[in-house]
Amino acid sequence: MKNLKAVILAAGEGSRMKSKKPKVLHEILNKSMVDYVIETAKGCGAEEVCVVVGHKAEMVKEGIKSEGVSFALQAEQKGTGHAVMMAGDFIDENSDMMILYGDTPLITGETLAKLVEVHRGEGHGVTVVSSKVADPAGYGRIMRDDHGAFLRIVEHKDASETERLINEINTGIYIFNGKALKESLGKLNNNNAQGEYYLTDCLELILKAGDKVEAVVAKDADEFFGVNSRVQLAEAAQIMKTRINRKHMENGVTIVDPANTYIGSDVVIGSDTVILPGCVIEGKTIIGEDCEIGPNSRLTDMKLGNGVTFQSSTAIESEIGNETTVGPYAYIRPNCHIGNKVKVGDFVEVKNSNIGDGTKIPHLAYVGDTDAGEKINFGCGSIMVNYDGKKKHRTVVEDNVFVGCNANLVAPVTVKKGSYIAAGSTITRDVPEEVLAVARARQQIIEGWVEKRK
Repeated sequence: MKNLKAVILAAGEGSRMKSKKPKVLHEILNKSMVDYVIETAKGCGAEEVCVVVGHKAEMVKEGIKSEGVSFALQAEQKGTGHAVMMAGDFIDENSDMMILYGDTPLITGETLAKLVEVHRGEGHGVTVVSSKVADPAGYGRIMRDDHGAFLRIVEHKDASETERLINEINTGIYIFNGKALKESLGKLNNNNAQGEYYLTDCLELILKAGDKVEAVVAKDADEFFGVNSRVQLAEAAQIMKTRINRKHMENGVTIVDPANTYIGSDVVIGSDTVILPGCVIEGKTIIGEDCEIGPNSRLTDMKLGNGVTFQSSTAIESEIGNETTVGPYAYIRPNCHIGNKVKVGDFVEVKNSNIGDGTKIPHLAYVGDTDAGEKINFGCGSIMVNYDGKKKHRTVVEDNVFVGCNANLVAPVTVKKGSYIAAGSTITRDVPEEVLAVARARQQIIEGWVEKRK
């Protein structure tokens, strides 16, 4: 079987975006449009991917997160055929070459896999995906003979009034026999209204050379939605959001209000988890089974175990164990490892810390740069004082420690297991095992002070 390679066209300026950022880097659910296309291409079997860049080429290269991508430069925009020519060194005569666009993020792996199957099964020189739409304005039209066989593609700008009535349009997605693609690119000219090299002309050239050409009609026109403006970006995001949410619900996840729930394409959610309204779940987040998330929570690149309750809070790039409760209004910052059956309560911030099983941080506390053991109780107002103005220092709190309310632990400091920290204390030295540490000024009563102040 031939190898499959993909060329993704992403050189356009995208002026209708009215943005300093290249069009293909604009994001849908926290992922750029071009990264969606790259990942979909790889998912349907493309061993190698080449992105053709042009406008703000270096920014596009730097903005692509997908790995293992090569690039070709189209310094001048002279049409789709010219763009593919610029990837000439990437085109392999012994491979099948898929052509995609960086501004069509809704294309699915299922559609591309079907395209590959038909192309290879019927031995076509090129196979194009077409779609029937209610409003074909602006799209190239698929021309067929009286028997329904493919003839050519006519661009909208070059189409006659009669041809413009045809509603079967070219989606711009192709798979070519590599040899046929190379030979046809060598014969292209720009004798058209725009003075451009049309990739669509390759199909007619391949057909004239005696090779098979076919247009396969796709079922869902939404997959080929091209994003050229902020309005279309929002429309594409809505389609993507609906598609993703439906997939999770079909897999056993309850999403109470899908219209107000935003889940990224890479998120994994276990069965019988409930997502309440207003949640944003993004990045490489993995959520276990039987969890309850929300309302109004944000999870980014998180890993949650089973049975977690995460209420009205934010967590980033950290891990949370089984049956732990978080929130409301908690903030878990990057590089935290929170154990099983932990309580991180209201208005608690945890940063770069390890929290052992069964530990409770009920409310109004800051635990930063801390290694906390199991079954610790941090009282209201507990503060790990980790910054001396120049460097961050770590605090160690061992198992079964009780930290009283409004206590400050000034790092670097260690509190050994089983000890108690009296409320209101400021601890600046290590505390031994199973003692009471009190570090506060003795209360004084000064009679007559108020009267003298008058």
